[in-house]
Amino acid sequence: MNETNHSRVTEFVFLGLSNSQELQPFLFFIFSLLYLTILLGNVLIILTVTSDSRLHTPMYFLLANLSFIDIGVASFATPKMISDLLVGRKTISFDACLAQIFFVHLFTGSEMVLLVSMAYDRYVAICKPLHYMTIMSCHVCIILVFISWLVGFIHTTSQLAFTVNLPFCGPNQVDSFFCDLPLVTKLACTDTYVVSLLIVADSGFLSMSSFLLLVVSYTVILITVRNHSSASMAKARSTLTAHITVVTLFFGPCIFIYVWPFSSYSIDKVLAVFYTIFTPILNPVIYTLRNKEVKAAMSKLKSRYLKPGQVSAVIRNVLFLETK
Repeated sequence: MNETNHSRVTEFVFLGLSNSQELQPFLFFIFSLLYLTILLGNVLIILTVTSDSRLHTPMYFLLANLSFIDIGVASFATPKMISDLLVGRKTISFDACLAQIFFVHLFTGSEMVLLVSMAYDRYVAICKPLHYMTIMSCHVCIILVFISWLVGFIHTTSQLAFTVNLPFCGPNQVDSFFCDLPLVTKLACTDTYVVSLLIVADSGFLSMSSFLLLVVSYTVILITVRNHSSASMAKARSTLTAHITVVTLFFGPCIFIYVWPFSSYSIDKVLAVFYTIFTPILNPVIYTLRNKEVKAAMSKLKSRYLKPGQVSAVIRNVLFLETK
């Protein structure tokens, strides 16, 4: 930035989730538990997919990448939010605020495109089963993942460009638990109407186009499934219902926040919590932990690294070293 464009504001103050001091310890415990669950659940899925050769298929390759992105979605702001629950004044530096803006749009933009890729994978598997392995080759899967990260990077770079040169010289209170464009741009010491429109156009286009592609994909799949036997239709419906649930839970808050017309009201904190914390928890449960193949692979992984008596032996060794 030029010297004239340097912000006078060196830090922002988060208002957080609640002003109640009595509620802070409870929220600290709940969100710490949820964040730990996100990390353990998604890391377990990545380890399971990478360690079991039977899961080295396009669908599980994409699922492992989804788990990796979910860890990023949950980690860009949640640790900071959890630590802020233990302090009175919740501050963040200007550069760290920009970093949060960068990562939230990088991970969410990448996840939107990856969910579209996963819908395409299911379309090929159900509608063109004989050509599945030819169409969804390893090379194609890598390209799909690369495109998701590329789109996320382009999206977040364009979003950050709207903010980095804005002059901030007055208010610095952000009515949320992390920095995001709709709230941060309101604090600029200039008219941000055009910037707000560009933000809506950018994020709204990515959200709505991805969501519409998903709707079309799943509609075609459901129509195709109706022509199969009742048993296969029931299984496919169960899988598709789970996928559509994840898509709705993820895109719903994003579309509401970035496509809904800007007003003087703050972004709904419940929606922000939902897509940064609850969606990364629901993705592993809905996509993989309900899957019999994944459960079998996890059992195999458990038997390999946690053999009977191994845990108790480790505990005995630790106790022996402590008493030595």
